[in-house]
Amino acid sequence: MLQKIFATGFALCTTLFVYSQENSVASNQTVAPPTEEKTETPPEEKKPALTISGSADVYYRYDFKKQAGNNRTSFTNSQNAFSLGMASVKLEHTGSKVGAVLDLGFGTRATEFSYNETGIFAAVKQAYVSYSPAKDLKFTAGAWATHVGYELVDPQLNRNYSMSYMFTNGPFTHTGLKAEYAKGKSTFMVGVSNATDFRIPPTDQINKKFLIAQYSIAPTDKLKFYLNYVGGKAPDTSIVNQFDLVGTYAVSSKFNIGINGTLNRSQGWDGDKNADGQSWYGFAGYFNYDPTAAFGLTLRSEYFNDDKGVKGLGTGILANTLSANFKVEGFTIIPELRYESAADPVYFDSKGILNQKSAVSFILAVVYKF
Repeated sequence: MLQKIFATGFALCTTLFVYSQENSVASNQTVAPPTEEKTETPPEEKKPALTISGSADVYYRYDFKKQAGNNRTSFTNSQNAFSLGMASVKLEHTGSKVGAVLDLGFGTRATEFSYNETGIFAAVKQAYVSYSPAKDLKFTAGAWATHVGYELVDPQLNRNYSMSYMFTNGPFTHTGLKAEYAKGKSTFMVGVSNATDFRIPPTDQINKKFLIAQYSIAPTDKLKFYLNYVGGKAPDTSIVNQFDLVGTYAVSSKFNIGINGTLNRSQGWDGDKNADGQSWYGFAGYFNYDPTAAFGLTLRSEYFNDDKGVKGLGTGILANTLSANFKVEGFTIIPELRYESAADPVYFDSKGILNQKSAVSFILAVVYKF
C-alpha cells in the first residue's frame, strides 16, 4: 500500500516539474502578433472620355376630322399613318477642361428642327466645343439647341410627345459663342450668335448678330427659375426681341409642376425703316404626376396668342394635351389625347373646309432611349 502511495506522489511531482519548465521557457520567448492580410484598394474607376447616347421613336397620329392640316405644331404633321419621328445619336467627349459634342438626328423631327440646312448638315442638331478655364466658368463655341422654352427637340426629354405652340414658333438653335458663369445658386449666360436658326447666315447677314442671355436661380432644391432672352436683326431685316421665363417646382416625389411664358416682339421692314412692332405671346403649365416609376401622367395646358398674325394664325388658341407615360426599361409608350379651341375658325372639317374652331387628335408614340 505504501508503495502505491509513493508511486502516485512521484508521478504527480514529475508532472508539475515538466509543466513549470514549459511555462518558464514560454515566458522568455517573444510571441509574434498574428499577420494581418493586406487588402489592396482597387484603383478609382475613371469615367469614360467618350459617352454615347441616343434615341429612336415612331408614332401614329389620328385627327378626328381626318385632316393632317389641323396640326399647327412641329413634328407630327401626319394623319392616320405610322411615321418615323427621329433616330438620334449623341457623342460627348470630355476632358478635365475641354469637351466636344456631336449630336446627329435623322427623320422628320430632325429635318424640321434644322429647317434652314440642306444635305448632311440637316442631320446636325448640335455640334460644339467647350472650354472651362475655371471651375465655375465655361466657354462654348459652335451650334447648340436654344435655351429658350420648356420643351426640347429630343422626345425622350419631354413627357408630351406633340409639341407646344411656343416651342414651334420660338427659336430652335443658336450658332456662335457663349460664356456661362456659376455663382452660388445662380448661373449667368451671355453670348453672341448668328440670326436664330441660321448656322450659315445669308451673305447680307454676315455682319449682323443676335444677343442671347440667360439668368437662372435655384432658391431651393425643389424650385428653379430661368429667365431667357434672344434679340437681333433677322435675315428679313426685321428686328426681333423675345423674353422667356421657365419655372419648375417639385411639390413632392410624385408630383411636379413646370411653367413657361414667352413674349416675342417683331418690327418688320417696310422697305424704308422698321415699322411699329407686333407681338405674339404664350404661356403654359405642365402638371406631372408619377404614382409609380413605371407610369406617369402629364397635362399640358397652353394658351397661344397670335391675333396680330405675326406667325400666320391671326387668333388665340387654347390647347390641352393629356399624355400617359408607360415605361419598360428603355422604352416609353405614350398614348396622347389633344384638344384645341380657337377664337376664330382655323381648323378644317372632315371635308377639308376651313370652318372649324376646334380640333381633336390622338397620338400613340413609342420612344426608346439608350
